Amino acid sequence: MSVNKQHIVIVTSEFPPQPGGIGNHAYNLALHLSQQDFDIHVLADQRSQTGKEEEIFDKQLPFNVTRIKRQDFRFKMYINRVLLTRNKIKKASFIIATGKFSLWNVGFLSMFRTIPTIAVIHGTEVNFKSFFLRKSIDSALKQFNKIVAVSNYTKALVAHLNKTIEVIPNGINLQDWQASHNTEVELQGQPVLTTVGRVSERKGQLNVIKQLPELIKKFPQLHYHCIGIPTQADAFMQEAKHLDVSNYITFHGSVDAQHLKSMLSKTDVFVMLSSEDKTGDVEGFGIAILEANALGVPAIGSKGCGIEDAIKVNKSGELIDYHNATQFINALEQIITHKKTYQVEAKQWAKHHDWSNIVKDYMRLMT
Repeated sequence: MSVNKQHIVIVTSEFPPQPGGIGNHAYNLALHLSQQDFDIHVLADQRSQTGKEEEIFDKQLPFNVTRIKRQDFRFKMYINRVLLTRNKIKKASFIIATGKFSLWNVGFLSMFRTIPTIAVIHGTEVNFKSFFLRKSIDSALKQFNKIVAVSNYTKALVAHLNKTIEVIPNGINLQDWQASHNTEVELQGQPVLTTVGRVSERKGQLNVIKQLPELIKKFPQLHYHCIGIPTQADAFMQEAKHLDVSNYITFHGSVDAQHLKSMLSKTDVFVMLSSEDKTGDVEGFGIAILEANALGVPAIGSKGCGIEDAIKVNKSGELIDYHNATQFINALEQIITHKKTYQVEAKQWAKHHDWSNIVKDYMRLMT
């Protein structure tokens, strides 16, 4: 490590190649800080059974990654996390913690060290229904020098801490979403509505399905496409059959990146009507919206969650109450009527969130 470089340790509960929004954020933060001549070291869990996937992935990175080995005895893994983190942060200029256990881990160690710390909060980890979990996260966050929330919604979840919270939105790698893609894919529907994300209460596919009986009265050729791990697809399809709208829905499951881009390029409106589930799991931002925007696809998203920061109203898309079919119809009409304008604005909004811009806000916090 050069004596002139700041040494940043990022402690994260998720990291690629396994999926997860927190991991995607941590990866891009590490990558773009390293490109700005920071010395980056990432501490992350081994999430695969053997660790081979992580080993192959980590060798290709321009920064160092240390994985906490998977243990059948979870408590031992927790202890190893703390001990390894304590060892790795000794010479750090800054520590950035992201994800539930990372907040506990670094918050605890901060009681014994004076290294500057930054907590990044996404949503669910500060919205637990359990009193004990909420208080434990609050206690950890109080130990941090600075706190970053990925949306104003997430910021509001910790307003009771009476600490200064910086809002820095999630970003995308714009170049990845401007690459060429196969446009031979055809999607049924006029208009084509698409949601990308694990099929779950949090991502809101069921909220869309519940509005379809009213939507198809106005748009009888409409078709709704769901792309992502089909966790609750069977249960949601049963609801669709009950509502007599199953013929208007297709669950595609997971697709590769090129196929996803092709499907989005044939989409008229991206839809994410996320809502909080009974455990407190909530959408802290909605990165998939920006990815669709980068391809010129405007979005309709739900109010009352982090999606409010991911959509520029009347520009990149519209915000609605997820249970209000009239608002949904009006928003859809507005976008379809002025489609070209929304497409241009969506691309501009995505460009604003390119990681080359987002990383500058994090650099500012470390000066």
